[in-house]
Amino acid sequence: MLTGTPYIPETITVHLGTPDSNAANVTVDFPTYVKNVASSEIYPTWPENSLRANIYVITTFALNRIYTEWYRSRGYDFDITASTQYDQKFINGREIFENISLLADELFNDYVRRQGTVEPMFTSFCNGTTVTCSGLSQWGTVTLANQGMTPYEILQYYYGDDIDIVKNAPVRTSMPSFPGIDLAVGAAGNDVKSLQIYLNRISRNYPAIPKIPEADGVYGAETEDAVREFQRIFGLNATGTVDEATWYKIIYIYTSVKRIAELDSEGVRLEEIPRQYSEELKIGMQSREISVLQYYLAVIGAYYEAVAPVEITGYFGEETEKSVKSFQRVFGLSQTGVVDRATWNDMYRAYQGIVESVPFDSAADVVLYPGTVFKEGVSGEYVRILQQYLTFISQTYPNISAVNDTGYFGPLTRQSVTEFQKQFGLTPNGIVGADTWDAIAGVYSDLKFGFDKRPYQNPGYTISA
Repeated sequence: MLTGTPYIPETITVHLGTPDSNAANVTVDFPTYVKNVASSEIYPTWPENSLRANIYVITTFALNRIYTEWYRSRGYDFDITASTQYDQKFINGREIFENISLLADELFNDYVRRQGTVEPMFTSFCNGTTVTCSGLSQWGTVTLANQGMTPYEILQYYYGDDIDIVKNAPVRTSMPSFPGIDLAVGAAGNDVKSLQIYLNRISRNYPAIPKIPEADGVYGAETEDAVREFQRIFGLNATGTVDEATWYKIIYIYTSVKRIAELDSEGVRLEEIPRQYSEELKIGMQSREISVLQYYLAVIGAYYEAVAPVEITGYFGEETEKSVKSFQRVFGLSQTGVVDRATWNDMYRAYQGIVESVPFDSAADVVLYPGTVFKEGVSGEYVRILQQYLTFISQTYPNISAVNDTGYFGPLTRQSVTEFQKQFGLTPNGIVGADTWDAIAGVYSDLKFGFDKRPYQNPGYTISA
């Protein structure tokens, strides 16, 4: 969950023992978990303000474990344990006290955080009698409540004045932070930006990891170098590609160096939460991301007869929603018409499958976008094709520079791309994503063949699904 704003998970999986024990796991809805722990840890006869303060702490502690993927990043298949040696007491199947149940229903989606930070803080606590600690004393809250303190004042007493209580956080289905696909050169999005932010922070403690000059959400050569050095330092296969094992090792080290799961956490600041790309794409939106989405749908719709094709306009209207729903139906997803992370990942995989299976003759055809973002420092056959397209276009548009087809995306190629983007009303960032590739391919096709034929028009065969 570190890749986004905290939310309340619908469910939580509890290991009924210490982390390495052979105990069972149980999955319960999150409010039930809070009620169970509160009924196991505190007494229903305590003053209401004491109960409220403790429920805030119990909820926040569990959310911190989920937010940091404390156990899952270490390879466990659960979110939290039932052991008070490590976490908080959960007794499977126990009786829930009525007044605690009512309070938990009211408070389960509220949590504590440090001012200026995002994550649920690590609200350490102990009973305050047989065990003492630097966090909240459960029995101590009774004394403070009897003195007339409010729940917030009780929390301030133990955790300091610089805390906030976040109210009514959204409830969502919990998803692992790993994007579901390996990240490598050419990948782009919020997950890549998160990766870059994590590695740059880790490099302060491990300076052998090179700094990534710009956390721009595009996986370039600098990001690949930083990943490869991280993998080398931490005993992973130094491929420069972020697979699931590398991702969770990065999460684990990032959490450790920032002490996010400690009371004296450095904190995750709002600027560290990627907002460069929309988390969900839906009807009524208009952006470059919608153009990219429509490009993928246009290609997939050309090859899968059950996926409705769509025009690339940059606006998410009814036709785009219809196309998204048809894609979700074909690939066994909930037909919401909203492009969430799961839909986007399946769409990317479907598109990549088409790219890999469709042969092309670069001398005669207009080539499909390869599915990877191109920026300065990248090299390969597709860069060479891009350079050929730009040079051909430059013969008609002299303000677009010709470039040698070296296959290396250097400063001159970036300049030519930027000039093309300015000429044709695209964001002039010198980076080639699906929208820029599609525009370049369309202009090239029109100039060379006398008509604007995109590779997703009349492909010659379709896939039944």
